[in-house]
Amino acid sequence: MKLGIVTYQIAKDWDVPTLIDMCHTTGMQGVELRTTHAHGVEVGLSSTERSAVRRRFEDAGVDIVGLGSVFEYHAADPETVRRNVDGTVEYARLAADLGCSGVKVRPNGLQTDKGIPEEETLEQIGRALGECGEATADLGVRIRVEVHGRDTCEPRRMRTIIDHADHHNVCLCWNSNPQDVVNGSVKPGFNLLKHKIGLVHINELHKAEYPWRELFGLLKAEGYDGYTLAEIPDSPEPERLLRYYRALWEALLA
Repeated sequence: MKLGIVTYQIAKDWDVPTLIDMCHTTGMQGVELRTTHAHGVEVGLSSTERSAVRRRFEDAGVDIVGLGSVFEYHAADPETVRRNVDGTVEYARLAADLGCSGVKVRPNGLQTDKGIPEEETLEQIGRALGECGEATADLGVRIRVEVHGRDTCEPRRMRTIIDHADHHNVCLCWNSNPQDVVNGSVKPGFNLLKHKIGLVHINELHKAEYPWRELFGLLKAEGYDGYTLAEIPDSPEPERLLRYYRALWEALLA
């Protein structure tokens, strides 16, 4: 497995040169560029600018692991869902131009407070994801659905969503949520979702209440050799923090 970072929080104020330098200094192999952050890698970039960003990362040997969006598909309003689907496809075109392999999206809730049954919303999210996966398959960009949302992050609900998506180009981003842990283990939820995990977000590795060693063992047993991306809070000493983080990650992975 490989270790990288998500720009959310820890790197939200770093421009592209700073990101690359910090990755080199701390041994981080790649980065997920979350939208709205200081790196400025957004759909408004021209083709020339996109090529320049791609070359900069490639020349430095740092992977753009993916782009992190906030597109979601649970809204009761069909036009809102349509805007999110169309936005996802546009964002995937940016990812293709940058040479990165995926776009992260998310579910972010249910509509039971509006009288819409849970099952209906889960199916709606899944079908929207399937449409996104179909539209982006020829670009070589996967749709990575984050296990996210107060209600939707529960593995059983994510399994329903991914089953409704039913597309080879749609996979899951395991998000290391507290809701994963049942009686000290993540294995029940992991087993529900393991066949579709294409990316992994990790967070505070010092928190003993989350069974990190078990998670890494389960991933290795499945042959997962992709990225685990650190999504952690900012620090006044980010270089020092990331050096320690890598050391702990290596110890837990051993």
